[in-house]
Amino acid sequence: MAASELYTKYARVWIPDPEEVWKSAELLKDYKPGDKVLQLRLEEGKDLEYCLDPKTKELPPLRNPDILVGENDLTALSYLHEPAVLHNLKVRFIDSKLIYTYCGIVLVAINPYEQLPIYGEDIINAYSGQNMGDMDPHIFAVAEEAYKQMARDERNQSIIVSGESGAGKTVSAKYAMRYFATVSGSASEANVEEKVLASNPIMESIGNAKTTRNDNSSRFGKYIEIGFDKRYRIIGANMRTYLLEKSRVVFQAEEERNYHIFYQLCASAALPEFKTLRLGNANHFHYTKQGGSPVIDGVDDAKEMVNTRQACTLLGISDSYQMGIFRILAGILHLGNVEFASRDSDSCTVPPKHEPLTIFCDLMGVEYEEMAHWLCHRKLATATETYIKPISKLHAINARDALAKHIYANLFNWIVDHVNKALHATVKQHSFIGVLDIYGFETFEINSFEQFCINYANEKLQQQFNMHVFKLEQEEYMKEQIPWTLIDFYDNQPCINLIEAKMGVLDLLDEECKMPKGSDDSWAQKLYNTHLNKCALFEKPRLSNKAFIIKHFADKVEYQCEGFLEKNKDTVYEEQIKVLKSSKKFKLLPELFQDEEKVLSPTSATPSGRVPLSRTAVKPAKARPGQASKEHKKTVGHQFRNSLHLLMETLNATTPHYVRCIKPNDFKFPFTFDEKRAVQQLRACGVLETIRISAAGFPSRWTYQEFFSRYRVLMKQRDVLGDRKQTCKNVLEKLIQDKDKYQFGKTKIFFRAGQVAYLEKIRADKLRAACIRIQKTIRGWLMRKKYMRMRKAAITIQRHVRGYQARCYAKFLRRTRAAITIQKFQRMYVVRKRYQRMRATTIALQALLRGYMVRNKYQMMLREHKTVIIQKHVRGWLARLHYRRVLKAIVYLQCCYRRMMAKRELKKLKIEARSVERYKKLHIGLENKIMQLQRKIDEQNKEYKSLLEKMSNLEITYSTETEKLRNDVERLRMSEEEAKNATNRVISLQEEIAKLRKELHQTQSEKKTIEEWADKYKHDTEQLVSELKEQNTLLKTEKEDLNRRIHDQAREITESMERKLVEETKQLELDLNDERLRYQNLLNEFSRLEERYDDLKDEMNLMVSIPKPGHKRTDSTHSSNESEYTFSSEITEAEDLPVRMEEPSEKKAPLDMSLFLKLQKRVTELEQEKQSLQDELDRKEEQALRAKAKEEERPPMRGAELEYESLKRQELESENKKLKNELNELQKALTETRAPEVTAPGAPAYRVLLDQLTSVSEELEVRKEEVLILRSQLVSQKEAIQPKEDKNTMTDATLLLEDVQKMKDKGEIAQAYIGLKETNRLLESQLQSQKKSHENELESLRGEIQSLKEENNRQQQLLAQNLQLPPEARIEASLQHEITRLTNENLDLMEQLEKQDKTVRKLKKQLKVFAKKIGELEVGQMENISPGQIIDEPIRPVNIPRKEKDFQGMLEYKKEDEQKLVKNLILELKPRGVAVNLIPGLPAYILFMCVRHADYLNDDQKVRSLLTSTINGIKKVLKKRGDDFETVSFWLSNTCRFLHCLKQYSGEEGFMKHNTPRQNEHCLTNFDLAEYRQVLSDLAIQIYQQLVRVLENILQPMIVSGMLEHETIQGVSGVKPTGLRKRTSSIADEGTYTLDSIIRQLNSFHSVMCQHGMDPELIKQVVKQMFYIIGAVTLNNLLLRKDMCSWSKGMQIRYNVSQLEEWLRDKNLMNSGAKETLEPLIQAAQLLQVKKKTDEDAEAICSMCNALTTAQIVKVLNLYTPVNEFEERVLVSFIRTIQVRLRDRKDSPQLLMDAKHIFPVTFPFNPSSLALETIQIPASLGLGFISRV
Repeated sequence: MAASELYTKYARVWIPDPEEVWKSAELLKDYKPGDKVLQLRLEEGKDLEYCLDPKTKELPPLRNPDILVGENDLTALSYLHEPAVLHNLKVRFIDSKLIYTYCGIVLVAINPYEQLPIYGEDIINAYSGQNMGDMDPHIFAVAEEAYKQMARDERNQSIIVSGESGAGKTVSAKYAMRYFATVSGSASEANVEEKVLASNPIMESIGNAKTTRNDNSSRFGKYIEIGFDKRYRIIGANMRTYLLEKSRVVFQAEEERNYHIFYQLCASAALPEFKTLRLGNANHFHYTKQGGSPVIDGVDDAKEMVNTRQACTLLGISDSYQMGIFRILAGILHLGNVEFASRDSDSCTVPPKHEPLTIFCDLMGVEYEEMAHWLCHRKLATATETYIKPISKLHAINARDALAKHIYANLFNWIVDHVNKALHATVKQHSFIGVLDIYGFETFEINSFEQFCINYANEKLQQQFNMHVFKLEQEEYMKEQIPWTLIDFYDNQPCINLIEAKMGVLDLLDEECKMPKGSDDSWAQKLYNTHLNKCALFEKPRLSNKAFIIKHFADKVEYQCEGFLEKNKDTVYEEQIKVLKSSKKFKLLPELFQDEEKVLSPTSATPSGRVPLSRTAVKPAKARPGQASKEHKKTVGHQFRNSLHLLMETLNATTPHYVRCIKPNDFKFPFTFDEKRAVQQLRACGVLETIRISAAGFPSRWTYQEFFSRYRVLMKQRDVLGDRKQTCKNVLEKLIQDKDKYQFGKTKIFFRAGQVAYLEKIRADKLRAACIRIQKTIRGWLMRKKYMRMRKAAITIQRHVRGYQARCYAKFLRRTRAAITIQKFQRMYVVRKRYQRMRATTIALQALLRGYMVRNKYQMMLREHKTVIIQKHVRGWLARLHYRRVLKAIVYLQCCYRRMMAKRELKKLKIEARSVERYKKLHIGLENKIMQLQRKIDEQNKEYKSLLEKMSNLEITYSTETEKLRNDVERLRMSEEEAKNATNRVISLQEEIAKLRKELHQTQSEKKTIEEWADKYKHDTEQLVSELKEQNTLLKTEKEDLNRRIHDQAREITESMERKLVEETKQLELDLNDERLRYQNLLNEFSRLEERYDDLKDEMNLMVSIPKPGHKRTDSTHSSNESEYTFSSEITEAEDLPVRMEEPSEKKAPLDMSLFLKLQKRVTELEQEKQSLQDELDRKEEQALRAKAKEEERPPMRGAELEYESLKRQELESENKKLKNELNELQKALTETRAPEVTAPGAPAYRVLLDQLTSVSEELEVRKEEVLILRSQLVSQKEAIQPKEDKNTMTDATLLLEDVQKMKDKGEIAQAYIGLKETNRLLESQLQSQKKSHENELESLRGEIQSLKEENNRQQQLLAQNLQLPPEARIEASLQHEITRLTNENLDLMEQLEKQDKTVRKLKKQLKVFAKKIGELEVGQMENISPGQIIDEPIRPVNIPRKEKDFQGMLEYKKEDEQKLVKNLILELKPRGVAVNLIPGLPAYILFMCVRHADYLNDDQKVRSLLTSTINGIKKVLKKRGDDFETVSFWLSNTCRFLHCLKQYSGEEGFMKHNTPRQNEHCLTNFDLAEYRQVLSDLAIQIYQQLVRVLENILQPMIVSGMLEHETIQGVSGVKPTGLRKRTSSIADEGTYTLDSIIRQLNSFHSVMCQHGMDPELIKQVVKQMFYIIGAVTLNNLLLRKDMCSWSKGMQIRYNVSQLEEWLRDKNLMNSGAKETLEPLIQAAQLLQVKKKTDEDAEAICSMCNALTTAQIVKVLNLYTPVNEFEERVLVSFIRTIQVRLRDRKDSPQLLMDAKHIFPVTFPFNPSSLALETIQIPASLGLGFISRV
């Protein structure tokens, strides 16, 4: 394919960038061959010209289509190159928050520097059993692949985890181990992972240190082998360590630290136990202060020390050994402070009594002088002699440091050995999975011997990686039968040869180390001479003669030669080691060096860089003298090369799996991606090399079906053939002309790089053209439709407009004609009106004018007339005026005259004034008042006068005149006196008047004042009233507001209370469900532990084959059957109690060998306890025998007494029957009639009651005597159980002794005695209660007689009253009274009848008890009578029980047939065979009828035994066939039916109300089985949980394939290109499950449950659980599969869910709650389909997805992947918006749903309408030994 076809306008490419490494750009015009410049436009809109390389003319790499961005597998990318890989990783890491990505066989893990919820047990369960390509990339997927290949291929596996320091290698390794521990089923037994993790604190303290890149950098590599047995369960682990950087002990670069343990020791120096170590601050020691950074932010070294010591304790390192380790570490620190003084250039010495050395020697337990001597001297051995040579100060310092490194390395190995001992497995290892945690390629500014060794190791690992990738590619091509062509890939063997081959770098280094005066400079010159210009991988720096450059596979590295020789020699003098070995005070120190001579590659002389833990020891030949020293002198490089070869041999012997950890940035920022650092690591870890190898061949691989499904749009109908392979070939030949670009394999099509992108481009163009054509057609159709619609509308409008216009014209004509007519009449009317108005006006004017003239004339006449009148009056007035003047003058003259005459008279009066007449005249003015007073007096005297007149009338007539005269005289006198008094009174009255006037004046003034005050008060009052009114108004408004507020608050409070009530109700329901769930989980755990206990017991029975002497083991089946729910005897319960008490401890203990030993010990204890009980029973027997021996002398019981007892029992039996008959007669007498005279004293019922009462009273007296007799007989029977010997005849003594011996094991002697005592008490209490009841009945009868008497009296009174009434009223009243009386009597009779029924039932029960007890006494007595006595006794009549005529719904069986019943009805009953044609629940009915019969017999032992056997039988059959759905469903249905029967016929009123009267007669009468109902309920819960597990196991393989992968709607989902990790195809092949498979399975489940008669409510709960499993598994898989999160897949899911809802609707199960369990899945499907752009969309999503958690919503949005180019990705900003909106939502942070969750089950009471007496037992059940009763 020509470049011009790809590099067209708008094509996107990648161009180099110094900051972002690669930048995306778009071509602005097509590229033509020969162009030197490309016109590009960057994403930010900037245009630039990109110049091509004139030599290579290499075009920039093309960018993949957007649809391929974010792929799970980098090999799925069409264009495989560095920018595509980098961009894909960045998009997944930054946008989708996905840290794992596949790159072929490599898992790339980017450290997020943040805790992610993707490592829980639910995630582990989701990945368990899945193919690697089916799920999103994860460390668990790699672990699952390794585990699966180990089991499938029987080959050991390795997981190689590499990366820079801080990239997350250790965490990845830890999660891989956690996965193995979980899926292998050993999480609760071996706890290997916990033990390995428990070693982390100590391994980190001694192997980790702070570096410039990581505060907790592992300075060693480790390889952990996790061992598995043949069943692939973890049994142990082993740790190997490599590349310990022991040079860090003596030297640290700036800003770095030594190993953590040294700083932890210094931080804990103040502890009392560390006082002897004489430590101090870390800055006081040379080995801990060189880096200048002794403290790590956020790390407390003292606390870390506590964790380290705890870890040592957990790993079995005792306190003494711990203190020894700390002594050695403290000694290393003090050794570093030892200083040397130079004596000359070739010798030195230690200062005398040097404190650091003294402390070192004290801690190590060695001699000071000897150690000081050998620190400054060395021993040289020649062929003939040995001599001691002093060394220089520099050599002494190097020797001191070498000794410190040697001690630390040996201590490190010793600790690792102890860790391995703790992880060692006792069982033989079958296979293992190794996890290699080793860091990768390193390059720094200054690289020394350590980096050289690390990079050398990575070269070897990369070579192994390349060969493995190459091998897989070759196998894939060969499997597909594709012609194999050599793929050119980078082979780093030349680089490895440069390092390790003969005359290589290491060889020359070892040779230089052997030279007497070898130096780094001379070694560098040898390197230059040997390799410079001869090897392309070796270079010399331009500006240095002490460095060299090696071209590694990842990058060029410049190494500084300084220090190479010294680090390679790593000289440790033997004399110093011997001094340490000679320590006798310190036992740990010699242990560190005792194995050195046995190991070929001792860790003491490992690289100055890193030290391997020498786990693989090679046995040398016989040790020769001096061999150890020679081996000890091997160089570090040589030893490192050997250990590396051992590692490679281990890896090559396993199947490797690669995890490459990437550090996204150097600042530990969460989800921050630094492109430069990422590219460096991708180049270094081999990911890009994998891409290059894949790109060199055929990286893109499609199955024929997938290719056909994806590119069907590029085919024409005639191209589609029946053979998919030939169809694909024909199409490809047309689409791609160059046949070298693809190859046809056996099952796949292989494409070169870029071909899939080209096909995608063609497909997108075809789809785009099709879309354009569809758009064109649709738009034309729409416009045509629009035009036709507009034309039709226009015609319609025209028609309506023209009609409107015609109607308007006609209307105009009509209006015109009407207007003319109106005008005619209007004009006529106007003219007529105007004429009439003018005529009326004229007439009016005439009338006015004429009136005006007449009125003027009238006025003139009137004025004239009035003028005459005025003149008349004026003239009269003048005459009268003149007259009055004259008259006035005359009168004046008269007055003057009269005045003169008066003056004269006055003079006369003055003279007369002195006389009485004058006085009277003076008082003449008062006459009126006096007259008034006189009048009053007269009026007052009128009455008196009238009285006097009356009196005078009575007097003698002759004295009338005389008296009258006297009266007159007297009256005159009195008048005179009264006149005097009146005068006095007038004076006083005048004074009083004056006084009153004065008072009146004062009163008026006061009144005025009061009025003013009143006015003022009124004004103030009015003002106050107005103010009060205003305030009142305000108060009213406030009151209304307050009332309104109170009303609102009351309403709000009511609403809030209602809400709270609803919430509390919901919360209580949730709490109830949680409690029910916890209880059912406990039952589940109990059943699991119970099974585990049975298995362990079986194993113990097999292992402990020889029983202890004197101990006889019981039958295991019997013991297992009786071990639970057994209430047979006190002895049994006592034996079971220790086992039950041990169960809680079994739950917690790990079920390994230690548990087995504990159980064995417990069995021994139980045996001892049983033996002690047996001994105690023997003692009791001896005591009983001794007591019987004392009684032997007593005379035996006479035969007459025995006869008397038997006769008494017969009499009691007959009396009981008689009493029963009498009770029946009583019931008949009460039920025959209900007439009013029933209760009359002479009535039959009344007589019967009195007779019964009398007889009962007599019977009570008789029974008292009989009870006393029975007591004595029971005592005598007890005494009769003793051995009796007869010399001549055989007695019953032998039989009795045999019975006692038989009863010895079961403890029945004590039980018999206790049972007899209880029987006595029971009889006595029952007789007493019967007596009391009869006394109560007597009292009630007496009360009834009294009430009848009162009623009689009342009736007589009513009769007397009625006789006084008229006849009609009398009849009505009598009828009313009679009705009332009859009603009351009926009510009373009903109450009495109920009481009698209860009494009858009670007496029936008592009679049954008596009959049972008497029967037992007869049997017991018969056993105690000897054969001789039997012969002598007369034959007494046998009591034959009455046979029931009708079937009472009971089944009778013999005790010995119980096991046969359980076997035929439970253990061997096949649901698919015999049980298919049975009545649903028939086994439950049969068992209950058997229980009823045992209850009828009052046989508690039989009831207990039957129920226990039933429960154990159901458990046994479910354990045997627990994987069969039909079996589990059948017994769940029958267990529930049995439980309902026990409730229905329990006799409790709450359950009896649903029964028929006949069913109520079948209720249990003697036993309350409520406890067994609880046991059966627990059993039903366990069966339900087992049923759910069976359902889950059947549905689990179908769900993902049927709900997600299968295309129910064909053609909707597109198939995207996939990489090496092939996912499961979504195309339905043969054998794959579809939605129809799920629905068929659901139909099967439902039909089986209905056929078994399962309760409808229980079926609903099962269906709800099934739908929850379907929804949870589907959603979990969706959340872990990026390829499933697309729009089309959402539509498929919604369609599948609708089909499931339709199934619910068909089965009438919509109200079961099953649909609600699918709500999270429905919302996830809706989330895939809704718009995801704007804030409104975000709000809609937040409100819609209320059943999904925030983590699930964000995960779906992150995983959303367009399948076609027309779909758009979800922007990161939109996801951030969603997170912000859901920030306040309080939901679980858990990502996945708990697919193992089981809803708490309930068993609502469901009574059966089936009558027990109608049930027939089919012969097919084999229950012929059962008889109907």
